[in-house]
Amino acid sequence: MSTDLFKETVGTSFIYRNRTVYELTMRGLYGRHYGARYRAIAGIVPDGASVVDVCCGPATLYSGYLRAKSVTYTGVDLNARFIAQVVRAGGHGEVRDLHAHTPLPGGDYLIMQASLYHFLPEPAPIIDRMLAAARKQVIIAEPIRNLATSDNRVLAAIGQRFTNAGDGAQAHRFTEATLDELIRGYESRIVERSLIAGGREQLFVLSA
Repeated sequence: MSTDLFKETVGTSFIYRNRTVYELTMRGLYGRHYGARYRAIAGIVPDGASVVDVCCGPATLYSGYLRAKSVTYTGVDLNARFIAQVVRAGGHGEVRDLHAHTPLPGGDYLIMQASLYHFLPEPAPIIDRMLAAARKQVIIAEPIRNLATSDNRVLAAIGQRFTNAGDGAQAHRFTEATLDELIRGYESRIVERSLIAGGREQLFVLSA
């Protein structure tokens, strides 16, 4: 095992080390709304577009929903295992520390799904980098109801403890109010805003 992979494995929560575990966890969290959260995003992206999926995870959005639309897909993630799955699915993948202030790959659509909280307490710079790299639109879908913000202390502790994607434990999450406050700074760019996945996630589409 390489030193980098060893560090990633030690620091990363169990659900981020295995695609099957990750998918089962997401299915458990979203229940019957699991597919709807991907369809909402895929429905915005036209056939043949170029897509950069930031914090792409195991590329479920691509393999299950975008590949049939013949998009040119690039997945970017810190997790080397997930990027290997992107490549096996037929996309292009880049292992990258997204906290480093370097330009993102360019594409028609820059997408981030359920990962903006990883950039708290200062998430605006990653949005700005996505806007700079997008030729058409930036699509952000972020949970506003989740275990980590539960009033139940036990559930909240579980949500915080087991969502380390390899860049450290994330104690904070967005609420609808705090996410609205952030996006208000991009008001002039908002093309669409809606609740998806049974109200668990808020979707924003920003013009590039």
